[in-house]
Amino acid sequence: MQDKRIYMAGSGGMLGEAFQKLFAPHNTLRCTDKDVNADWLSFLDFRDGAAYRRDVEEFRPDYLFHLGAHTSLEYCEENPDDAYATNTLPVEDAVHVANKLDIPLLYISTAGIFDGRQDTYDDWDTPNPLGHYARSKYMGERFVAENCRRYLVCRAGWMMGAGPAKDKKFIQKLMLQIRDGARELHVVDDKLGTPTYTHDFAANVKVLLERELWGVYNMVCGGVTGRLEVAQELVGMLGRRDSIRVTPVNSAFFSKEYFAARPPSERLITKKLDLRGANVMRDWRTCLREYLRDYYVGYLD
Repeated sequence: MQDKRIYMAGSGGMLGEAFQKLFAPHNTLRCTDKDVNADWLSFLDFRDGAAYRRDVEEFRPDYLFHLGAHTSLEYCEENPDDAYATNTLPVEDAVHVANKLDIPLLYISTAGIFDGRQDTYDDWDTPNPLGHYARSKYMGERFVAENCRRYLVCRAGWMMGAGPAKDKKFIQKLMLQIRDGARELHVVDDKLGTPTYTHDFAANVKVLLERELWGVYNMVCGGVTGRLEVAQELVGMLGRRDSIRVTPVNSAFFSKEYFAARPPSERLITKKLDLRGANVMRDWRTCLREYLRDYYVGYLD
């Protein structure tokens, strides 16, 4: 995939960094965000629907990637109107402009749209979101699938990528505790899921775009796991099993900080990618090791 014009909205975060690195060398990109935190970003708040549609139309892209969202479950529970104004309504604007320009739309969904009553979920299981974050994302997913002519909806799991500067998720939270001298990490043992490395995610999107395999896809790393196992593996990869204790706790331990409802299992199965022979997502352990090597050298010194 080269010599294409790609508009990336809400690309100032973890995923935007991976997409920019992958697609920029051989394509013309316009990357926008309300937080201009890199020299390749331009300002645009996609919650301003008129400005969003105008900016995309003026760029005349071959593809529209809608990447951004409010991802804090607690924020969305306390600010539901802003959750839908950010996570749902701009997606409808993206669909309308993509249809007007007759171009494919990429929308990023989440494993969090399921209720966790099953141990695993494939691409065809029925979502049942538990809170406003999950519901706002699922409503975006539904609008895309029901109204967009050509689209990819790619569901991510527990995201990791972009390093300390942009990663606000589980791995960076653990790394920050370790850097600050923690000798014990309290990690929940009742939350199951699947890590997703941003660079593998972007690479798999590229495969689907090149093959024009439109539709809804679970897109997570191989190897279903849980928070506790990921933390244990991280400590081991850092060579600190003897100096850092990983203590299992249940979710009630963090109930004040993380009060929003979370499904007990967010384990996604990449059945559709596998059946189409289009899965390039690697095992999560391989990706975690690469992530630490490429982004965290010297971080703990």
